[in-house]
Amino acid sequence: MTIIESIIARHSYRDKVFPGEIVDVEIDVRLARDFGGANVVKNLVENGLSINKQTSTFFTFDCNPTGSDQKYAANQQICRQFARENMIKVFDIDAGIGTHLAIDKGLAVPGGTLVSTDSHANILGAIGCFGQGMGDQDIAAAWAKGAVWFKVPETVKITLVGDRPKDIYAKDIILNLLQKFGTDTLLGVAIELYGKEVDNLSLDERITISSMATEMGAIILFIPPNDDIIRYCLNHSGKEFTPVFAEENAHYAKEYVVDISEFLPRISLPGKPHNTVPVNQLKGTEIDSVFIGSCTNGRIEDLRIIAKILNGRKIASGVVLKIVPATDGVWQQSLDEGLIRIFKNAGALVSNAGCAGCASGQVGQNGPGEKTLSTGNRNFTGKQGKGEVFLASPAIAAATAIAGYITTPDEIPDRPAKRSAVAIKNVFGRSDSFQKDQKPDVLTGKVWLIPEDNIDTDMIFHNRHLAITEVSEMGRFAFGNLEGWENFADMAQPGDIIITGRNFGSGSSRQQAVDCFKALGIHAILARSFGAIYERNAINSGFPVLVYDDLESLDLQLRDEVVIDLKNSMIINKSNGKQLPLKPIPEVQLQIYMAGGILNLKG
Repeated sequence: MTIIESIIARHSYRDKVFPGEIVDVEIDVRLARDFGGANVVKNLVENGLSINKQTSTFFTFDCNPTGSDQKYAANQQICRQFARENMIKVFDIDAGIGTHLAIDKGLAVPGGTLVSTDSHANILGAIGCFGQGMGDQDIAAAWAKGAVWFKVPETVKITLVGDRPKDIYAKDIILNLLQKFGTDTLLGVAIELYGKEVDNLSLDERITISSMATEMGAIILFIPPNDDIIRYCLNHSGKEFTPVFAEENAHYAKEYVVDISEFLPRISLPGKPHNTVPVNQLKGTEIDSVFIGSCTNGRIEDLRIIAKILNGRKIASGVVLKIVPATDGVWQQSLDEGLIRIFKNAGALVSNAGCAGCASGQVGQNGPGEKTLSTGNRNFTGKQGKGEVFLASPAIAAATAIAGYITTPDEIPDRPAKRSAVAIKNVFGRSDSFQKDQKPDVLTGKVWLIPEDNIDTDMIFHNRHLAITEVSEMGRFAFGNLEGWENFADMAQPGDIIITGRNFGSGSSRQQAVDCFKALGIHAILARSFGAIYERNAINSGFPVLVYDDLESLDLQLRDEVVIDLKNSMIINKSNGKQLPLKPIPEVQLQIYMAGGILNLKG
């Protein structure tokens, strides 16, 4: 078996599992963050569910550790009250990013399992632990039952050969891999990463690379733990564990060999993490702000890199540099080593530990027309504000903050360039509507044809609305950040069906990206493929999501009426009588749909 197969087998009490099998997996560590935590509590309370194991269950307040937003503050307080009643530990606003805390506090260990409302829970692959991001209903089920159903994914093996160039950082490694594989080549698979240079990666570097498995569309990226990683986890957990490695004759769906010696320092262009170019193509591009942090690049090694570059220098006039350590432990270590003083002397804003720019509740957001260079893992349109976001390594970020334009540490100018004006964009409002969906096994509705691939969750339901907990309020924001479809909520009618492209719902684990369509009364969504977390969220909330191979022969036109037979996996175009099969729906999906959601299932 591969790593993920071995971990799932161990945690489902089976000798062996195979790709495609659906099994119940016991979860060792269960996290809920501040934005998803209140919804988890709501699901538990409204369904009369109790906590399966308090000592394995935690709240982590990392999205808005400043408590600066009223709705976040309210949600945090709901979680605190629930935690007191149920004797659950809270890693409050002074702690940092939950997935990092799981590693540094020894909550998670190699060979274990973890779920979180954080779509980057697969960061745990850095220590050989299975981590999975899930929606609030999924997490509520895990908290109540101690286990969740999971479909065993295929595994792909990537081996890096050659010597790592000296100017290639961990962020460059993952950006090069993103450029090669894109967002759907490895969609829904587990990745195992091997090679001489891989084995030499530090924990912080492993975290950077594993964190961005989500941006590749993968379930998780495993880097098998070496002796240093095992020793770190032993020291921080204080408990014995058995690391899991791939068996000698493990079967991989595909195997790739990639030459790391050919890797170049790269930058992701705004809007798409996988759309990367060599840094030389962008040198001289003016930047208004720089963000250094996130679960991808907020570790002590990252901060040491930027401190070395910033030491004795000032950031360019008119440029804002925001630095956010991943955890309070990293913050304290930066203070002890004198890094904080270097940052402040350079003119940077240093915030308390947390997610920052990736979550709308803390520093790192930008305004209309603003260009930001970020070390984060995502730069989806609107993810970090109204401006444009480039992704790069901490070294390039620090050099850029000093120059005022994109550059590298070896080409920092003596004086930054003068700044030019940036145009301001408008903000548009949307109306609201709501209707509860029904549970027939045959659905009839008019279609919206949205022939786009990689529609991410920020396009579907922007992160600035994540504090909303009432489904009835979510509909008006559906597709509110998808160009050309901003007024979808005004046009949609109850019973409508959406047909779209590949990798629909890529990105975060937010349940709202499903519930906004339920609020509008949308009957179903058909796509060539779905983001793994999105598909789970939809299935678990009882919302039909179906996969097709090719619908061209149906001759569908916008607003044609179609019939979808869920039990027989068939679609019919009523305007011409043509029909095509869809990918069969798993029995578990039908059961959850007919029950009205996973939390309504008995047993």
